[in-house]
Amino acid sequence: MSDTSEKEQPRRRQARGERRIAQLLKAASQVFCTTGYTAASTNAIAREAGVSPGTLYQFFPNKEAIAIELGDRLMHEMREAYGEALAPVAPGTPLEEAIGSAVDRFMAFNTDHPVFFALMHGPDIPGRMAEAHDQLHTTVVGRIEALLTSLMPGTAQADITRTAHVCLGIYKAGLELVLAREGAERTAYVQETKDVLIRYLEPLVGASLGRA
Repeated sequence: MSDTSEKEQPRRRQARGERRIAQLLKAASQVFCTTGYTAASTNAIAREAGVSPGTLYQFFPNKEAIAIELGDRLMHEMREAYGEALAPVAPGTPLEEAIGSAVDRFMAFNTDHPVFFALMHGPDIPGRMAEAHDQLHTTVVGRIEALLTSLMPGTAQADITRTAHVCLGIYKAGLELVLAREGAERTAYVQETKDVLIRYLEPLVGASLGRA
């Protein structure tokens, strides 16, 4: 066998392994969304993936390991999505436009990956995932605080922090309602969430950002 063929064999095996892992994580997403983390089992995940439990155990020792791998991958994607959503906006941007853009980005991630909400807001998620979610929460609040500080100059830090927490709380409450709906009703609930945030923030920052 040539050196090239010997090198290609491990690469092919690695590619097959990655495809299998992706298949198992997709199946786990479906099972976790349907039954919740506690009721989910490795047998159910294997069945959803169309493989034997033995095949699943070649890649993951238990459902906690599956949830952690899934959570890690989603957390990475979410950090990127939230970073884009909370990027600085130009002065004079209408508040409605700025809120609408941020909410759309947040909602798009969560509606594309409903398992993230199912895992992160369940009562029994693995400790490592809970810690990662807490870190993400702290990061998002910090980004919202930075945006509000630029929009509300001279405002006390305690007031900025409180406003940031209220904004995130409004979004999370809206997200839970949105995920429970489909189609036109889902779209309507997204708009309601935007409207609540706009009406809350407009007296604080003005209708146009930087021109309060």
